[in-house]
Amino acid sequence: MKFLKDFKEFAVKGNMIDIAIGVIIGTAFNKVVNTLVKEVFMPPLSYMTSGNNWENKKIILRDAVFVEGKETIEEIAIGYGKLIEAGIDFIVIAFSVFIVVKVLNKMKKKAEDPKNKEVSTPKNIELMNKTNELLEKQNHYLKQLIKKED
Repeated sequence: MKFLKDFKEFAVKGNMIDIAIGVIIGTAFNKVVNTLVKEVFMPPLSYMTSGNNWENKKIILRDAVFVEGKETIEEIAIGYGKLIEAGIDFIVIAFSVFIVVKVLNKMKKKAEDPKNKEVSTPKNIELMNKTNELLEKQNHYLKQLIKKED
């Protein structure tokens, strides 16, 4: 019963929902990146390298052996083309995530600035800012009292 209670707390706090949303968006983003790499980046690259499809690029270590039209021994090859595609996928994803994080950090910084009236500041930041202002006033008055006593 405690396990179910803990799981319910976990799900209600939003962590589980945040993870689910992240997985769904990540899956959709992966499809976009795969299409972008295979349909936009790879064709010009293949064109520049005499029209070969990069996905099929490989270094053959041993050719396949055919006897009476049937493959008896499989080809052994290093498929570096798929590695290049995966590298381009990684670069596109890393750059996209970098841009998104940079924009989100900029928006977060604006939201956390209580003096910025363009964006609403979260309540906890507003409270911390008001507390900070009150402490500064209190310190100012205490310093004045100490100077008067001296």
